[in-house]
Amino acid sequence: MGDPSGFLKHGSRELPVRRPVPLRLLDWKEVYEEFPKESLKNQASRCMDCGIPFCHNGCPLGNLIPEWNDLVYKDHWQDAIERLHATNNFPEFTGRLCPAPCEASCVLGINQDPVTIKQVEVEIIDKAFDEGWVKPVRAARSTNKRIAVVGSGPAGLAAAQQLTRAGHTVTVFERADRIGGLLRYGIPEFKMEKRHIDRRLEQMEAEGTVFKTNVNVGVDITADELREQFDAVVLAGGATEARDLPIPGRELDGIHQAMEFLPIANRVQLGDLDAPTIDAKGKKVVIIGGGDTGADCLGTSHRQGAASVHQFEIMPRPPETRAEQTPWPTYPLMYRVASAHEEGGERVFSVNTEKFVGTDGKVTGLKAHEVEMKSGRFEKVEGSDFELEADLVFLSMGFVGPEKPGLLTDLGVDLNERGNVARTSKWNTNIDGVFVAGDMGRGQSLIVWAIAEGRSAAAAVDAYLEGATALPSPIHPTAAPQR
Repeated sequence: MGDPSGFLKHGSRELPVRRPVPLRLLDWKEVYEEFPKESLKNQASRCMDCGIPFCHNGCPLGNLIPEWNDLVYKDHWQDAIERLHATNNFPEFTGRLCPAPCEASCVLGINQDPVTIKQVEVEIIDKAFDEGWVKPVRAARSTNKRIAVVGSGPAGLAAAQQLTRAGHTVTVFERADRIGGLLRYGIPEFKMEKRHIDRRLEQMEAEGTVFKTNVNVGVDITADELREQFDAVVLAGGATEARDLPIPGRELDGIHQAMEFLPIANRVQLGDLDAPTIDAKGKKVVIIGGGDTGADCLGTSHRQGAASVHQFEIMPRPPETRAEQTPWPTYPLMYRVASAHEEGGERVFSVNTEKFVGTDGKVTGLKAHEVEMKSGRFEKVEGSDFELEADLVFLSMGFVGPEKPGLLTDLGVDLNERGNVARTSKWNTNIDGVFVAGDMGRGQSLIVWAIAEGRSAAAAVDAYLEGATALPSPIHPTAAPQR
């Protein structure tokens, strides 16, 4: 490394400062202020040239983290983006949205704060775009093979870009009116402004990838037509079947899935709507689910002007530091505070909602009680019942798998025991020429896993069509779920 003692000189971990809460609640822009370049250089120098860089193993993409940390420290930014792009098609997405399992497995993190890997990553790609270094990478030849990618989330986009660069003719189908999947309509602007998607799509279109929106594959184009028109198909439609809460009162108006609420808020910011059709302004909001999507609902509710917000989580409050059952280098169970949590609202742990109540068909509140874990099961804490007023309730309890009716049923693909599309270690389904990547095969997961699976599936498709491939496959075949 450029400074082998950097981790001793700069012992503290430094992150960019979030804009003041009162200020950032006035807009939908990303919450972070600019990170000083000298601070970034110091943080990059903390990468300690360890004998075995466990960050490589922590990152599903196998990012060459020590290499581009060193290059940033030495001000070799153009070389740094080359090393970053060698393993990651979209560092502008992961640098903003990934929970950074690489940092959890950083060797320095054994007894100090880990290197700020994620911030270095996003600074590299942002500088590369600003300097004009991100250019189309066009294929040297055409294979005359046609590939359909169904779904334009991170897995589908990664597969499409890799296969286009390998010389195939790739068409990405998206049933929404814009490309991006959950990146476009599920992630609020304050976490990632959509300009980051648009500028990457410009590169992909210049490389030759074809995008078709407003196409519901399985309806607008049948499964048979898809297989007839293309030499291979990559299913990357995600795990979009939301987990529901079938308790008394669920039918009341004012109870919505998170993915009914968030896309509408994003459409307002995109200029499609003058005002949200599901609006938290002046309302008492309850969010059921304590994960990232729940936090997205929380931040969105704040910006719309909610009167109050409670976020329920059935699990107990995690410890302040790494839990004993998640030792280094595993991803730690610990209490985390997202930017949305700083902005207000009350987080309520160890609570279960048992009934929604309402008047004239409209939700007015809910009944709940505290729970505790006993013998692997949640049990009610006697005497802990309470009621809470609510004008809006958002269900944010994750997803149970891909939507089955339509394309998957018509294709006849097998499903695994979890209800996801079954695939072999070569990423193919039981239907010849049909492959699957991302959440549709893996189940709900992280953006970094989606990109890694898209890259790996692309290599498998290329080998299927050409007999061999030079495309990298970041995930070893044994890591892919077996059929």
